[in-house]
Amino acid sequence: MLIKRVCFVLASLFLNSFLFAQEMLVIQSENLKTSDTIWVYKPEAYTNKQKYPLVYLLHGHGGDYTSWSKLTDLQKLADEYQFLIVCPDGLKKSWYINSPHQDSTQYEDFFMKELLPAISKKYAEDPSKVFITGNSMGGYGAMWLFLKHPDVFLSAGSTSGVLNLRYSSLKKTTVAYLLGDYSDDNTLFDEYSPINLLKNIAGASKAIIFDCGTEDYLYVTAKAFREKCDELKIKATYTAQPGAHTGSYWSKSILQHFRFFAEQVTQITDAKATKLK
Repeated sequence: MLIKRVCFVLASLFLNSFLFAQEMLVIQSENLKTSDTIWVYKPEAYTNKQKYPLVYLLHGHGGDYTSWSKLTDLQKLADEYQFLIVCPDGLKKSWYINSPHQDSTQYEDFFMKELLPAISKKYAEDPSKVFITGNSMGGYGAMWLFLKHPDVFLSAGSTSGVLNLRYSSLKKTTVAYLLGDYSDDNTLFDEYSPINLLKNIAGASKAIIFDCGTEDYLYVTAKAFREKCDELKIKATYTAQPGAHTGSYWSKSILQHFRFFAEQVTQITDAKATKLK
């Protein structure tokens, strides 16, 4: 009986510590005309007395703020790398953009004007070490937001991202709902494609990471994105590896992104230490 009681107490302490490290926020948004739910992971030993790197992690089409938690152990990643991890809800099909149609969602404005300030105010983030990445639609959104606002993020990633909207399998459905009917003449599909925004970081010291499975229908867009990075001399880590457009692929590929971001944090820390010598 004593052993059972001790085990129960230890389990309760572990559960309380685990739950304390995670929080759910709800933001009533004017830009979305609805509320957005955000799941935040903190390192277990989180304290407001120090600043933490932060990763915004965006889910794919049809998913929600819980999608990434079903693919990988986000609490383990938060603890291992001492990162804050923020998983907003992309409202299934927002594509994380401002639609030219004013009656549609203005997700970019929500993200930049409502979500980022709310997270910065509530958590001890290091504003010089903010990253963003995601999968599929989320990979698109991560690169889109980074390339539109490179001054806000240190780096970005994309795993199986839709880096050219003209190759999306949803270009005639949910993308068309936001940008208008798909056609060769609808230039919004080009203007909203990350591959055409890489020029925004040409000549900068920004480094990015992206990957795609060789069996993924978007593999051709990743190759073209790599070629554009080479043309513009952008610091890009690109991985082409076996895999399809699946959760089993993303559960492994996202780990590469966290290692990449952690390396950048280490580089900054080492550079500062060298200057102090």
